[in-house]
Amino acid sequence: MTRSNRREAGRRRLAMRLPQMRTLIMQARDPWQLELFEAYQMAVEARDRLGRRRFNLKLVREYDETCVEIEQHVIGAIHAPPHPNDSLIP
Repeated sequence: MTRSNRREAGRRRLAMRLPQMRTLIMQARDPWQLELFEAYQMAVEARDRLGRRRFNLKLVREYDETCVEIEQHVIGAIHAPPHPNDSLIP
């Protein structure tokens, strides 16, 4: 999956997980927010991949916790003012 596809997949997952913020998530353009969307998608993919294999349930729980932490960061980032150097980040 390409980086932009991961960002958009993460955005959609987060919009479903955080319905009270769905509109704000779908409108987000801040580079930091986009990075969080991508990180969320990557964490979910890793968690799901490990969970299907029943590889290491402790590691699956750690990825679950990481997903929740990223959700909290997204909530904070959505409510934070934009970073001053946003125009410098692609």
